[in-house]
Order: sequence, then C-alpha cells, then structure tokens
Amino acid sequence: MKNIRLLVLSLMLATVLFSCNKKKYTEVVEVPLPTAQEKVTMGMPDDVKADEGSFQLEKLPYNYDALVPNIAALTMEMHYSKHYLTYTNNLNKAIAGTPLENLTIEEVLAKMDPSVPEIKNNAGGYYNHSLYFKCMGAKSEGQPKDTLAAAITKNFGSFDEFTTAFKDEAAKQFGSSWVWLIVNRSGNLQITSTQNQDNPLMRNAAVPGKPILALDLWEHAYYLDYQYKRKNYVDAFFNVINWNKVAENYEEALKK
Repeated sequence: MKNIRLLVLSLMLATVLFSCNKKKYTEVVEVPLPTAQEKVTMGMPDDVKADEGSFQLEKLPYNYDALVPNIAALTMEMHYSKHYLTYTNNLNKAIAGTPLENLTIEEVLAKMDPSVPEIKNNAGGYYNHSLYFKCMGAKSEGQPKDTLAAAITKNFGSFDEFTTAFKDEAAKQFGSSWVWLIVNRSGNLQITSTQNQDNPLMRNAAVPGKPILALDLWEHAYYLDYQYKRKNYVDAFFNVINWNKVAENYEEALKK
C-alpha cells in the first residue's frame, strides 16, 4: 500500500513538472513614461561672448543649423559656444600682462614660446577654430574658381587630385589633429597636418606656411554626427567648404 502511495505521488509530481515546463512565462517590467519631454535649447551665435581680454570670438557667418545635414546644429552649437569659447577665454588669461597681450593672433603664434603649453594650446585653438568656422558656409560653391582653381590645378594636377590628396592626409591622422591647405614659403599650395592645436604659423611647425583652409579632426568636431566614421565627416566637410572665402584667404596670403 505504501509503495502504491509513493507511485501515485511520483506521478502527480511528474505531471506538475511537465505542465510547468510546457507553460510559457513572460516577465513584465513596467517602465514609467517620462512626464515631460526634455528639449535642447540653443541660442544664437551672436549671443556668445568671450570674457574681457585681448581676443573675442570671430563672428560665425551663419546660424548653427546652416550646415545641416552635413554638420548638425547641436554639433555646431557645442563646438562654437563651448570649445571655441573656452580656448578664447583661456588664451586671454594666458597672455594677460605679457608682451603678447596687444599683438594680433598671427603675431602671438609667431613670437610665443612653443614650450609654454598654456599659451601654445590656447592660441592655436583660437586661431585654428577661427579659420575652420570661416571656411565653411551654407551654400558651398562645390569647387574653387578663377585664381585659386588655377593654383590648385598647377600644384596638384586637378581639383579631383587635390581632393584625394587632402582626404588621404586626413585618413593618415591618428588622434586629435588638423589638416591644412597652406601657401608655403615658396608661394605654392601645399597640404600638411599638425597634431593637437599646433598649426603652420608656429615657429616649431614642420611645414611652415600661411593656412587658407582648415579641417578640424578633433572628435568634438564630428562625433555627435558620425561617431567613429571620421571618413564620412571628411566627405561631408567638402560639401560645406566656402571656396569664395578660401579664395580670399589665398589672395591675402600671396600679399604677405
């Protein structure tokens, strides 16, 4: 009799276990919906002012959203009103009370001591970003014209060959850097690059010259839009180059 009871209990337990295994359980986790949607509010470029000092921000010649879809408005707002502003304020602090205080930024770069990082990094950051922002525009001409176009053909073979060479230089960079189109000391156009916030106007430049086009390859310039796909950012940059401004820079560089 005892054995029969054990057999019955075993069969009942087996039935329960089989039923549990056949039954599908769904875990329900309740996630409360946000009570209010957070919005990103951006001001206007003209509202951004540096602290009192030798240098102020160069006026951004377009609104933050002017370069969409190539560069997002939020990227431009953070780049201009946060990064560029910080370099400007830090430069003013670094040169206050020094012989550099009343010089132009080009003179600061030429005369400063490159071994002083507080001045070199912030002077470079100020000049580099000033040129970078001015070299872009909402309505890109697509290709340079007239004198600059002829110079590019002379020095690189064609505009397409220049574009390939410039993008190849960008692809070779590791980490935070800049790619430049410069007028070198022989008066010819040349592509070069620098690390960190260095530039071709500094005394320690490996390839000295007058920059006429600047490409920022620091991650803050592209990561919100392109993440690790820096090549896509470089391609997009060519969609927003203001070749009229680059041509003006070229004409001014030839006069010096």
